[in-house]
Amino acid sequence: MEKKYRIVLDDSEWKIVINALNDLRNSLIRQGRYTDAVDNIMIKVINTKPKRKLLFWR
Repeated sequence: MEKKYRIVLDDSEWKIVINALNDLRNSLIRQGRYTDAVDNIMIKVINTKPKRKLLFWR
C-alpha cells in the first residue's frame, strides 16, 4: 500500500509549488530527460480542490 501525505498550502504557497514543478519540468525537457513523474505530480496538485476555511470571530 502506498503512503499518502497531506499538506496544507495557502494560495501563494500553492502557486510556488506549481512554479517550482514547472521549472523542474522545463529543466528536464532541456536535458532531454523524461518528465512523466513531474507531470503526474503537477496534475495531482493542480486538480486538488481547495478546502473551505473556517473563520472564527471573537
